[in-house]
This record gives sequence, C-alpha cells and structure tokens, in this order.
Amino acid sequence: MAALGLALAFPRTDWEGTVWIALTPLLVTAVRRPVRAGFAWGWFFGTVFFLVLLRWLDFTFRTYSAIPWPLTWLPTIALAAYCGLYVAAFSASVSWLAERSVIGALGASPFLWVGGEWIRGHLLGGFPWGLLGYSQYLHLNVIQIAELGGVYAVSLVIVAVNAALAGFLVLSWRGAIGAIAIAAVIVGGTLGFGAWRLAAPAPPGEATVAVMQPSIEQPLKFEPGHAATTVAIYISLTQRAGAQHPDLIVWPETALPSVLRRDIELLRALGSLSSSLRVPLLIGSIDADGAPAPRLRNSAFLVTEHGIVGRYDKIHLVPFGEFVPLSGLIGFVRGWAEFIADLEPGSSASIFPGPPAPFGVVICYEGIFPELVRDFVRGGARLIVNMTNDAWFGRTSGPWQHLGMYPFRAVEHRVSVVRAANTGVSAFIAPTGQIVRRISLFERSTIIERVSLRSGETVYTRFGDWLAYLALCVTAASLAVRARRRAA
Repeated sequence: MAALGLALAFPRTDWEGTVWIALTPLLVTAVRRPVRAGFAWGWFFGTVFFLVLLRWLDFTFRTYSAIPWPLTWLPTIALAAYCGLYVAAFSASVSWLAERSVIGALGASPFLWVGGEWIRGHLLGGFPWGLLGYSQYLHLNVIQIAELGGVYAVSLVIVAVNAALAGFLVLSWRGAIGAIAIAAVIVGGTLGFGAWRLAAPAPPGEATVAVMQPSIEQPLKFEPGHAATTVAIYISLTQRAGAQHPDLIVWPETALPSVLRRDIELLRALGSLSSSLRVPLLIGSIDADGAPAPRLRNSAFLVTEHGIVGRYDKIHLVPFGEFVPLSGLIGFVRGWAEFIADLEPGSSASIFPGPPAPFGVVICYEGIFPELVRDFVRGGARLIVNMTNDAWFGRTSGPWQHLGMYPFRAVEHRVSVVRAANTGVSAFIAPTGQIVRRISLFERSTIIERVSLRSGETVYTRFGDWLAYLALCVTAASLAVRARRRAA
C-alpha cells in the first residue's frame, strides 16, 4: 500500500502529501531486516511504485505496437523492475548500515536515495522519471529550494522527513525526539526559504510569447491524406495568435507533416506568413541530411521573412523511441512498434539569438534532464522553450507527469519555461515554478502570455548537481566506513 501511495503522489492523482510518509514503512523494514531481506523488500516496493507510476505506457504499447495484450504489459513491467533495482539497492544499503548503527543508517538514507536518483538519471542514457521531488510541483513553497540543489534538494528533504518518522518508530524516546526535531528544522527551513523567495520581485525584462496546440491525433500527424489539413490548422492558429502581436510564436515538436528544409513551397509560405504577421515562428520538424539514405534528426527551426535563420537538433534521444540501444543485437525490435524511429542526435546546445531574447529549446523529454537545460542557460538563454508531442500517451497520466517536471527547470534557474505540446499539456511556467496558464489535453487552442526573461544566476546555475555529487560522496563514505569496520 505504501508503494501505491507513493505512486499516487504524482500526476494526475496528485496525492502529494502521501510522499512524506510513504517511504517510512520501507525504512522501518530495512533497519529491522538483514541485507538480503532488505534488498527483496526494496525491489518489491520499487517495482510496484514504478509499475503504478508508469502504467500509462501500456496505452502506447496497446495502441501503437504489434504486441498483443496482455503481453503489452511486459515492457512496462521490465522497466519498472529495472527502476525498482535502485530502490532495492537503497533498502539493502540501509539494512547493511543499520547492522552497525540504526541512527547512522537513517541519517545516511536521504543521501543514499538522492545518489540513487542521480545514477538512475545518467546510467545507460538515464531515465530520471519519478524523482521524489517532482511530486511537489504544485507546492511552490517547497520547491523553491530547487534553485539551490535542483530537484534533488526536494527529494533529500522528503526522504529526511521519512527517515525521521522511521526513527520515531524504531529508536529510543530520546533518539525519536531528536529525529523529529531535525525533521522540523529541515521542513521549517525549506518553507521559510520558499516564502522568502516567492516574495522576491520578478525579473524586470519581459516578452510576449504565443503557443500553438493543434490537438492532432498521432495517427493523423504524418498521414499524407491529412497533410494539407494539418498545415491549415497550424496556419489558422498562427494567424489568430499573430493578431495579438506576440514577439514569438511557438509550434510543437515535429509539427509539420513534411521535411521543412526540403519542402521549398511550404518554407516560402511560412516565411510569407511570418512577414505578414511580423513575428518569427519557432517550428518543430523532422530534418534530413544526405542521400540516398538520409540521416534524420528531430529539429527546431526559427523561421522569419528571411527563411530559416536558426536551428537546433535534439541532442538527447529517447531510447526505444528515437533510437534502439545496442541496435546490432536487438535492432529487430524496430518492427514491433511504429513509434520506434532511427534518428541522429544533435551535437550542441544551440542558443537562438532571438527575438525576443536569447532562448534555448529542449525537445520532448530533453527537459527532464536538469544538466541539459543548465547547458542552455549557461550558454546565455534567458528563456527556455519546450516543444513536445505527447500524443503517443493519449489521455493518460503520462503527459501530466511530463508537465510536472518543468516547474523545477524554471525554479532551478529562475527562468520562464514556455511549453508547446501537440495534444497537450501546453503551458506557461513562471520562474517561481507556478504554472500560470495551460491548455488541457486534446484541446485545440492558442495561448499568449507575457513571460519574464532571466536576468540572474542561481546557485544551481553556477554549480549544477553539487548536491547529488555530495550525496554520492556521503554514500560512498558511509559504505566504505561500514566495510572497514566489518573487516576490522
């Protein structure tokens, strides 16, 4: 039940309060059981958590793959079991440390957890979905500490509270009181810092940005017979938005049904549209280089009356979505599902000079990688744009979980985030992490908003994942000391 409660803390159920107690049963079990049992319970807990959290993936496999139901659940179960291994390692480590000192084990547990989250976000290409901190995206007071240590700072506080509650249940009364007092100080400091930062004035610079959400079902996006209709929808929405004279109009990921650079007639029409509206258009499109076997890329183009004046190629591709890892061995899986492509990654975090100001574009789930967004900000971006296509996930909780990570990118750098999604959820996110406006799933519309332009540098902008590195050091030191004492 605790693992279920932990999963339901995330969108769309958003029972975010459960995360503050959901790890307590696992910690109590870990400090009372031997290492092998701690590993087993941790793996079970983690697998259930990720299976419930990622349940929306079954829709994608049922709808867009050749795998028959109920076998469509197998890839999701495999991914959940893999992610559950990190929870198992965390639980086993707590059990091992508790054999020597329960207080030491509980004290180290927040660092053990954060170290595991960081490794999961980087190993084998990384899958940083379901980091505990993301459950708090609606609680602005809590998430302001992300400007200090990223989303990992929020995860650390959450696990520290759970560890204090576990200490209250397993320690002597003096230890229990001490644990609760430490948790109260941590939570009080977090909320106090949040209130202080939320009271700070907004950055002085502003720009007006418009976002398109065409709500085109995935089977129709690249259907040749629907291509003219797709383009007409975008042009209509763009003209509607352009009448309000924004500084930039943003289309979603892979918006066009053709390769923009090779569709000279369409490119000329879009240049004329930009000229008539006097607004640059940021357009997502597949790009192709070379022949007869072109290299395909997932790209963003800035189009003005002068044609294409800027371009960014997606760097961090989706495994089993945009490329197949170890394709020499398992390349055959491409035939299992239509959503598996074979794309080339980009090579650099290109900054568009504007207008309205220097900005960076992260495509699809690139924005869930904090260090990649930081590269754009360090490169001079004063605004972050996320263009995505979550139509693959239908009306499930997947698009909402994806949205819930972007308030942290905003807070980490005190930068506005503009999000354009094909079927949703499109949104404007303020530097405080507040979702100012959004368009719900499968609603065809445009939204226009004044957004703040980044003008300063945060601790996270300057030092990046320093807290995660500290957690890894504490984890390594704790385990090393335990191993040395065992050998002595």
